Amino acid sequence: MEIGIIGSGNIGSTLAGYLAQFGHQVNIANSRGPASLKEIAQKTGAAPVTAPEAAGAKDLVIIAIPEKAIRNLPINLLSSSSAIIIDAGNYYPSRDGQIADIENGLAESEWVAKVIGHPVIKAFNNITAPSLASKAVPAGNPNRIALSVAGDNKQEKQIVMDLIDKVGFDVIDGGLLSDSWRQEPGEPAYCQDLDKETLKAALQKADIRKRAENRAQADELARPYL
Repeated sequence: MEIGIIGSGNIGSTLAGYLAQFGHQVNIANSRGPASLKEIAQKTGAAPVTAPEAAGAKDLVIIAIPEKAIRNLPINLLSSSSAIIIDAGNYYPSRDGQIADIENGLAESEWVAKVIGHPVIKAFNNITAPSLASKAVPAGNPNRIALSVAGDNKQEKQIVMDLIDKVGFDVIDGGLLSDSWRQEPGEPAYCQDLDKETLKAALQKADIRKRAENRAQADELARPYL
């Protein structure tokens, strides 16, 4: 596949390394430009490009940036893209500022899809970067941890789920994009390194009435690191 990754932080760069190893053409971009990506390119095998070039990838675009930067994306390219677009981001108000649509009930990725004018698949957001980098193992390993994937297009979601399985994690269907709040910061399924069955239970344990409270607690815990 031709894959564009927008965001060169720990999640974006780790995914670039995995996907390039599989033989995909991986282009990676950030807000600072290709010259700042030489070290990551050498380490991962991904090609450093501009954000518009990454957004123009034919098959898959992964957005792994803070929510506050979503509006700065090349929206004209993303909105008209024929690629699958993955949102791997998370909303932290102390970093991203208050986003009214999310505060009023939209799932984070529903808001991203609204801003860029294109459906998205929510994936890779509910795992810490160290776990993503170090805990991938072959299928059948008893220590395999699971990730959840949410989205409205079943075919696109299955492609993403197959990709995650190949990277080295079990994967479960997290429901529609509107259900993706269940894997957001502060919820039981967020960054817990759970196996498949425990992750399913954690997603179901999420209580929409506690969403704002859980988000606030997660934001407070993350504040020193943001």
